[in-house]
Amino acid sequence: MSLKYLPLFLLLLLSATSADAQFTFNGKISYERKTNVHKLWGEEGWMSEWKDKVPKFSLNYYELNFTMESSYYKPGKEVDNTKLGWGAPPGAENEVFVDFKTNIVTASKQIYEQRFLIQDSMRKLKWRITDEIRTIANYKCRKAVTRICDSVVVVAFYTEDIPVSGGPEQFGGLPGMILELAVPRLYTTWLATEISVVTVKNPEEAPFSKGKKIKQNELVGLLQKSLKDWGKSGTRNIWWSSL
Repeated sequence: MSLKYLPLFLLLLLSATSADAQFTFNGKISYERKTNVHKLWGEEGWMSEWKDKVPKFSLNYYELNFTMESSYYKPGKEVDNTKLGWGAPPGAENEVFVDFKTNIVTASKQIYEQRFLIQDSMRKLKWRITDEIRTIANYKCRKAVTRICDSVVVVAFYTEDIPVSGGPEQFGGLPGMILELAVPRLYTTWLATEISVVTVKNPEEAPFSKGKKIKQNELVGLLQKSLKDWGKSGTRNIWWSSL
């Protein structure tokens, strides 16, 4: 190729790359949360004896409405997990509002008989971004890995085509929206099943306000104290509360 045509070639290449990209700045994401309750219950204890009487997986659905200024994560369509009884995974009614302008998170969580209202700064997770790529809901996503509670590994796939640093629950801090999330030690994944480009209203504050106001680290400390004699079950519930 003649050098005099090189600038034109680069311009055409850049234009083609930009044309293939799809950028979404506001819309709604539908997530499916899937938990393998048989593995979650383990091989010991009285709950393991009920495995053959309940479904292997527990399913819950959520919606995430987002703009460049805020996001609101809330329960989606209802499912029937009544067969699981007390064995159903926690957090089915979690709601999370993130204000990206102030970097403040407000989260409503039901933990046993009490509802808590967490109001805190967005947590700073140390993500390790890898070269692994996969396509989720027609968006190109890159893998990233972090930890919570010192040792609990969290795997995420995020897309830069949705340039909003959010995701399911209180997860974010990546250069794009998280469309898949996995916490292997809780045998649970969140997967975006549908993304709708719709106009979303920016609430000035969280659209929920009930619960005992508390900081995230205070909630973890409270649970560590009250669940110290619960063994593995208590530890898992602390992990659930930290999502």
